[in-house]
Amino acid sequence: MPITPEQQAEIDESRAAARPTLRAVSEGMEERLYKAHPVLDHGIVRVIDYMGNDSAITQAARVSYGRGTKSVNSDEGLIRYLMRHWHSTPFEMCEVKLHVKLPVFVARQWIRHRTANVNEYSARYSILDREFYIPAPEQLAAQSTVNNQGRGETLQGAEAARVLDMLREDAMRSYDHYEAMLSQDGQQGLARELARMNLPANIYTQWYWKVDLHNLFHFLRLRADPHAQYEIRAYAEVIADITRDWVPFAYAAFEDYRLGAVQLSAKGAEILKRRLAGETITMENSGMSKGEWREFEAIWGQA
Repeated sequence: MPITPEQQAEIDESRAAARPTLRAVSEGMEERLYKAHPVLDHGIVRVIDYMGNDSAITQAARVSYGRGTKSVNSDEGLIRYLMRHWHSTPFEMCEVKLHVKLPVFVARQWIRHRTANVNEYSARYSILDREFYIPAPEQLAAQSTVNNQGRGETLQGAEAARVLDMLREDAMRSYDHYEAMLSQDGQQGLARELARMNLPANIYTQWYWKVDLHNLFHFLRLRADPHAQYEIRAYAEVIADITRDWVPFAYAAFEDYRLGAVQLSAKGAEILKRRLAGETITMENSGMSKGEWREFEAIWGQA
C-alpha cells in the first residue's frame, strides 16, 4: 500500500492545521498540500511546500524587463510571451518541494536531473521496507528491435507469468537475506550500510525533491513525453497534474510551447519550404540520415 493508516492520520492532521499567511498562494496548490498521490504499486508523490504562483512569475518579469513588458495586457499573455521566447529566470521564482516514494532504478534515472535539491532516505541508518516494484502484466515487454532504450511487444501468457514469478521470488529472497544479515535482537550482524548492497534495484526508496519551476518544466518535458520509460513517466504525469493546479497559466503555456510543440532543424525547415514549393523530397535528396528522415516523416508525414 502507498501509505499506512498512521501516515494518513499525519497528513489529515497537517491539512487540518490551517494558518493565515501573507505570502502569495495558489488555491490549486493549497488543495494539493500534503496529500499523497499514488503512483505505480507502492509509490507516492506528495507536495510538502511551495513558493510562488503565476503572479510571482510576472512580477519577476516586470522587475527584470521594466517597460519592455508594458504592452502585454495580462499575466497570461506575458507568461506565454516568456515561454515562447525561452526566458527562464522568471519561472525560477517559483519552487516546489515534493516527497516522492519510488523504486531505486527510477530514482537513479531521475537523479540525472541535477538542478534540484535532494535528500534521500538513508539505508545506512534505517532499515528499508519490504516493498518492491512489480510491473503490471501489460507493462512487461520485450526489448525493442529499433530502439536500444525502449520496449517492444508485450510479453504474453506463460512467458509473462515466468518473468513475474522471477521478479517476485528474487525480490523476496534478497530481502530475506538482507534481514538475515542485519544486526537484530542484540545479535551481532552485518552493518546496515553493507547489508543494503544485496537489495535489488526495484526496492522502494524515498526522498525530498525541491526544484524551481523552470527546471521542473525541463524535467516534465523529458519525462512526461510518450517516449520516456513508463515507470518514470507515471511519476511525471502525476507531477504535471499537480503543476497544472499550481500555476495554470504557466502550465498551459508550457503544454503549448513545449509538450505539444515539435522541434524543427534548419535542414527540416528547408525541406518543408521545398515541399511547399512543389518539389518532391526523398530521403536520398533530403540531406538527412535515415534516422533523421524517419523522425521527420513521423511528424510531418510523407510527401
